[in-house]
Amino acid sequence: MLGFNKEETQAQLKSAIALRSDIEETVAFIDERGYDNIYFIGAGGTYAAVLPYELYFQARSTLPVRAAIGKELMLTQDPAFGERSIAVFTSVSGTTEDVVEAIEFAKEKGAYTIAFTGIADSPIATAVDRALISAPKTWFDIQLLLFTTGVLSRRGEFEDYEAFADELSALPEALVAAAEQAEPMAEAFAKKHAETDYYFVVGAGNLWGYAYLYSMCVLEEMQWLRTSRVHGAEFFHGSLELIEKDTALLLFKGEDQSRPLMDRVENFAVKYSDDVTVIDTRDYALEGISERFRPFIGPMLVDVVTHRISKHLEAVRGHSLDLRRYYRVVEY
Repeated sequence: MLGFNKEETQAQLKSAIALRSDIEETVAFIDERGYDNIYFIGAGGTYAAVLPYELYFQARSTLPVRAAIGKELMLTQDPAFGERSIAVFTSVSGTTEDVVEAIEFAKEKGAYTIAFTGIADSPIATAVDRALISAPKTWFDIQLLLFTTGVLSRRGEFEDYEAFADELSALPEALVAAAEQAEPMAEAFAKKHAETDYYFVVGAGNLWGYAYLYSMCVLEEMQWLRTSRVHGAEFFHGSLELIEKDTALLLFKGEDQSRPLMDRVENFAVKYSDDVTVIDTRDYALEGISERFRPFIGPMLVDVVTHRISKHLEAVRGHSLDLRRYYRVVEY
């Protein structure tokens, strides 16, 4: 498999799973401390990646929970954000300036700050009240799932937390198997699209955040490709007028309540374009994960599959995923 290290991937996932007891202790601590609301605060990809967790609370809980862009939160001065708030951050590098500034803002407001990151002595890890450290470059979905379902469970709004948390131990094997399954598709996709410079990326429900992330952080930032990222429910309010026979569409279909929205998009797309790629989480076995819990794994699964696409695009286009013109290169 191109640019894939099975052992490293499994080790990263296991390091996230190993944080379970620390996350459960953190959830118990904030429960005892007391809080009125939770803010998942990010910038760019770290904002997009927390959108599923905001959605889980909105669909299941009466607790006010908001995913916020740090820079905007600092300027708009949300009156609900303060001493009775829990502020949650994630960062792979632990150095994202927008996130560091947002942490400083949160602490000034008296919020209790939590960070999931991979670098123990990074500016973000050392700035928050509680840092939960996993192996560098680890996904944060496992940690956020444990945190979110842990909070919901304590509130009586999520059943069978223990069973769900136990099943996450199957992910290192299940997600590697998904990556292996996706490899032929990813290679074929990249070869077909070596010269494609414009994509529609569409998702809904708990996959909307990842559609946003993949469009902005990978295709645009890492490959300098033009994209339109569209929510599945909003696709029919403007975007559909741009679809032609050669328009490249990348659709993410999950198994949560939003699936009918993406069925509708797919049904339309295949009528009017000859270039529609559907990444459907139902196509992957996810051994060890119960049917009732599969929807929660959608963002991680699509991340694994599209990462295979990204590595093959990098190869066929001769454009490194690490190459930047402006981001962290020039002042802005």
